[in-house]
Amino acid sequence: MPLTTDRLILREMTEADLPGLRAIMQDAETMTAYEGAYSEAETVAWLDWQLANYREYGFGLWAVVLKETDTMIGQCGITWQDIDGHRVLEVGYLFNRAFWHHGYAIEAARACRDWAFTQLGACEVFAQVRDTNIASMNVAIRMGMTIRSRFTKHFRGVDMPHFAFAITREAWMLSTHNTGAWPRSTVEEDSGA
Repeated sequence: MPLTTDRLILREMTEADLPGLRAIMQDAETMTAYEGAYSEAETVAWLDWQLANYREYGFGLWAVVLKETDTMIGQCGITWQDIDGHRVLEVGYLFNRAFWHHGYAIEAARACRDWAFTQLGACEVFAQVRDTNIASMNVAIRMGMTIRSRFTKHFRGVDMPHFAFAITREAWMLSTHNTGAWPRSTVEEDSGA
């Protein structure tokens, strides 16, 4: 079942989304935090990983589609990740550079965070962010997350220092209680996180 916000639809990716995924994953600037653009084989493997997540867990990174144009502008969702030796639910987000600075990343990420608490019964939701990726840190902070730890991931032959951001169910509920409703996605300045 797709997840919707005011401007976005988040749905499972399919093979038909490969061109949209290429526009994200094969762009060197977008993929700076991943040590550069992905090859075709790496992009296909990324899609295959999402399809496997949907089959095994019922969730993964979803295609983020603009309601207005039916254009795939990014990917955002929940995946299982190993952070500092612990298996955690993580909100991940990565957007086509042409759609940065319109608030889409925070709108989608908040919807995914809320979905993890309401549909998966998560006690805590994380975001792992490379320590040089200020834009992604800002999205995590706007989701109400705080830094829990610093750790290093070895990926694509490189040691990459990361921050583990997280929000507990209790903190999320408090923010919900303070507004009188579940936190709603709003349009805020963001970047391509």
